[in-house]
Amino acid sequence: MARDRGALALELYVVESTPSGAPEKVKATLPAHLEFQREMELSGKLVLAGPMSDSTGELMQGAGLIVYRANTMEEAKGMAEADPMHAEGARSFTLRKWLVNEGSLSISVGLSTGKASLR
Repeated sequence: MARDRGALALELYVVESTPSGAPEKVKATLPAHLEFQREMELSGKLVLAGPMSDSTGELMQGAGLIVYRANTMEEAKGMAEADPMHAEGARSFTLRKWLVNEGSLSISVGLSTGKASLR
């Protein structure tokens, strides 16, 4: 229906990741998690990822958000399950399909500086 009215109707998959283990386990798993995220980015499967703040907007603790490109819910679930944070039980996750219909995105890349900004 969204495509019929001219929307892009981009299908992405969103993971909300929340701590389920001791803070020490999360910290110990962080290097493997970051390497996994890097591999997912290089393969083109990771769209965006990072921590979310608490309700005050001040503390970046607790939940994280990961957005994947996948062909199916099952494929996206496999990606989330393979993340060391989830595989090791340091964090748990919920997964949802996200149909992106509205909004705009601008990316500026400085070729000589290696800097990018997203607006």
